[in-house]
Amino acid sequence: MRPLLMRSSLSCLATVFGSFSACRNKLVTQAAALPHLYYLRKTMHYQTEERGQPNSSDYRIYFKTKEDKYISPFHDIPLIAETEQDNDVPAKKPKKMNESEVLYNMVVEVPRWTNAKMEIATKEPLNPIKQDVKKGKLRYVANIFPHKGYIWNYGALPQTWEDPDHRDKETKCCGDNDPIDVCEIGTQVCFPGQVIKVKVLGILAMIDEGEMDWKVIAINAQDPDAKNLNCIDDVRRSRPGHLEATVDWFRKYKVPDGKPENQFGFNGEFKDKDFANEIIKSTHEHWRALVQRNTNSGGIECKNISCSESPFNCSADEARAVVKSAPALGIANTVSSDVNNWHFV
Repeated sequence: MRPLLMRSSLSCLATVFGSFSACRNKLVTQAAALPHLYYLRKTMHYQTEERGQPNSSDYRIYFKTKEDKYISPFHDIPLIAETEQDNDVPAKKPKKMNESEVLYNMVVEVPRWTNAKMEIATKEPLNPIKQDVKKGKLRYVANIFPHKGYIWNYGALPQTWEDPDHRDKETKCCGDNDPIDVCEIGTQVCFPGQVIKVKVLGILAMIDEGEMDWKVIAINAQDPDAKNLNCIDDVRRSRPGHLEATVDWFRKYKVPDGKPENQFGFNGEFKDKDFANEIIKSTHEHWRALVQRNTNSGGIECKNISCSESPFNCSADEARAVVKSAPALGIANTVSSDVNNWHFV
């Protein structure tokens, strides 16, 4: 299937994605251009609504509940998957996070094998997903041979925050001011805005231009391989070369843009799931402190509808007004064929 993803026909690409993604309910119509695929964006608990012009700087994917209440994927989707119906997370004592079978919610930002750097907009109200912009241009990650775009489904854990004022005791680096990142290594190709339950397997300590940027390695709990992958050593044994490719990708992916190679803590070794759970727990506590402050910190937008102790808590009507003020969904722009170029680093 993978060679099909490199064809210029994006209709074929939508078909390929449709065959891989068991989580999507229905493909409404085929894509006009990457990264936009017109999905009926529904999951068990959350839906998404597109605004603006796909493949442009004003394109946004907003989140809402099945009751049509708009929410922030950063602040309103619970970290622990089992507490999805808990609408007052910060007011309650958090669950223990070092239990081996705990499942986390993951917000998918970038599907595997795509290049557009989609991300939760941490500095915008309700934190929709948007495409990153650098120097006035939409950002696409380069194809580092032999890879095509991202090599896993990439996203973030909600209700986590890598505090830029917190210095990691091992790496001596401070957080990157974002939710903690996740590389989901399952067999299915997800879509932007999908919320899936994941099982954490390990973690990689990447250092990006001096900032701590943890990369959680996880698998979709509904994936056929999930029952066989329970720790980072299982990945190493059953998927030879996968972890090495992950380190290599993160080391080199910015080099075609003129940036230096990224560095890693612990000599680039993956830490186990117990270590990962402790890092997640720490970033969750930092997030809890963030949403309960009286002022925005680091430019982070904390508007939410579910955190009752937060001064940024807003009504459903206020949240709806944020979404409806964004441009209506338009026709997708075309994407330059240069996105498909290979880079040999």
